[in-house]
Amino acid sequence: MTLLEFARGPALQVSLIVLVLGVVWRLVGLLLLPYKKDLSEARPGRSALGGAAYTIVRRLWPHREFQHRVLFTYVMGYVFHLGLAVVVFGFIPHILFIRNLTGLSWPGLPNWAVYLAGSVTIAALVAILVRRLTHDVLRLLSTPDDYFSWFVTILPLVTGFLTAAHFGALYQTLLAVHLLTVELLFLWLPFGKLMHAFLFVFSRGFTGARAAHKGVQT
Repeated sequence: MTLLEFARGPALQVSLIVLVLGVVWRLVGLLLLPYKKDLSEARPGRSALGGAAYTIVRRLWPHREFQHRVLFTYVMGYVFHLGLAVVVFGFIPHILFIRNLTGLSWPGLPNWAVYLAGSVTIAALVAILVRRLTHDVLRLLSTPDDYFSWFVTILPLVTGFLTAAHFGALYQTLLAVHLLTVELLFLWLPFGKLMHAFLFVFSRGFTGARAAHKGVQT
C-alpha cells in the first residue's frame, strides 16, 4: 500500500468515523448534563426561543463599548472563516472529493479566486498567532490546545498550496501529505477548541434563553 492509498483509504475512513462519533459524543454529553430548572417567574418580553435566536445572532458582532478591544480578533476571525469556507467549498478538487463521499455537488470557483482566498486565510491565521503571542493577556490565557488547534488548521492550507503548485516532492506524495493533514484536523476537531464550530450555537442559545427568562439584555 502506498502512502496515497493509505491516505485515501484507511486513514480517511478512520478520521471520518472519529470525527462523526466524536462530535455526536460531545453533543450528546452536553445535552445530558444535569440541568437545574429555573423556578423563578419569567419576565415579560422575549420567549426562550426568541432570546436564544437573538443572542446567537447578536454575538456575531461585539457591543460598541468593547469594539476597540476586540475588533481585530473579530475581523481576523471572519476573514479566516470566510476564506476557509471559500477554499473548502469553492475549489473544484474539493467539490469532487465531497461528491465522492456524499453525492453532493455544486459549481466551483476559478482557481485564482480560491488561491487568493487561501492566501488571505493563511495571512489572517498568522496575524491571529502573532496577536496571541504579543498580547500580554492573550498569551497568559493561551493553552497548548490553542496553539495545536491553530497548527492543525493552517497545516492543510499550506500543504494544499504545495500540492497545487507541485512544489517540493512528487504530486502523489504531496497529495497524500495534504490528505493526511486534513485527516489530522478531522481527528482533533471533536476533542479540542475547534469543537466550537458545533458548540457555539448551543452555548449562545442557552445563554440567550436564560437571559430572556430573567429579562436581561444580552
